[in-house]
Amino acid sequence: MHLLLSPPWWTLGISSLVQLVLFVRWIYRRIRNDEILRLFVHDMATNHLPHIYDLLLKLCEQQGIDREQPPRIRWIDLSGPSN
Repeated sequence: MHLLLSPPWWTLGISSLVQLVLFVRWIYRRIRNDEILRLFVHDMATNHLPHIYDLLLKLCEQQGIDREQPPRIRWIDLSGPSN
């Protein structure tokens, strides 16, 4: 019993606990940042790219540049099962 109450064991236990808490915090932030980035890219592609392509087509028409229609956005979901 005296061995568990010695200062080196307390130091080891507290430092291990602090490292575990920091690791869990880091992994949570990393997962959260990946989710935010995925949503940002999805939002950019679905809401903003069509408007940008429309404006580019209008600019090309004003300048007299022949331009093709913008490409369709095709999503490939790598996180789910393939259908």
